[in-house]
Amino acid sequence: MTTYETITYETDRAAKVATLTLDRPEVLNAFDRTMCREVAHAWRRVRDDAGINAVVLRASGDRAFSTGLDVKKSYGQPDDVWNHEDPGELLSAKWQKVWKPVVCAVQGMCTAGAFYFVNESDVVICSEDATFFDSHVSAGLVSALEPVGLIRKIGLSQTLRISLMGNHERVGAATALAIGLVTEVVPREELWDRAFELASTIAAAPSAATQGTVRAIWESLDRPYRASLDQGLLYTRLGNPIGQAELGGRPRRVENPRIR
Repeated sequence: MTTYETITYETDRAAKVATLTLDRPEVLNAFDRTMCREVAHAWRRVRDDAGINAVVLRASGDRAFSTGLDVKKSYGQPDDVWNHEDPGELLSAKWQKVWKPVVCAVQGMCTAGAFYFVNESDVVICSEDATFFDSHVSAGLVSALEPVGLIRKIGLSQTLRISLMGNHERVGAATALAIGLVTEVVPREELWDRAFELASTIAAAPSAATQGTVRAIWESLDRPYRASLDQGLLYTRLGNPIGQAELGGRPRRVENPRIR
């Protein structure tokens, strides 16, 4: 069994859900190189585990989901500037070729590099106490990586405002919901349970169908419209027969969607 220093990784085999918890609350879940490597390893475990269909991404502690890069420690970039890496590549499920749906649960502060997690999750919810802001410019730093993902979620004008206002403006939970940064706001004590509920509902569907859906939608962001449709058609030809076979003789239930 793999033991991690900075995260915890748990699985619920009955629900087919893995839970990845950022676990450095003493530094507000800021990530260092160790956490980046451990998160990347956990994503690969998710990818390779046929018994897992969806993931909950969450963080321990009450004050913050994450405050981004741990600036009190050296990340340890190589001397050759052309070999520098973007930590987001390790933190992102998509960079690790994981197409299983990720439900992200945010509480407290979410700032700077924490947007790596939010930007590349498939469903993001937050607690009523959540606040989102980008501290880069307030620290004299260029914000050039996180906004690339953020702009795809909330558009140009909202991304520019968050990126340029720095520490001087914090997006609360209600505003985050209004601009599409999150899809649901819940009381803090319900956050983890609600995230698990969403993930387990998604995980109950055939993984061939949900993975194909996630991959088709995300890859469309990098392609022209017609090329995306052509690629998506190929994915239906690959995934639909597998997903329908997985359903097999399972009884079909029709339920009203839960809307909050």
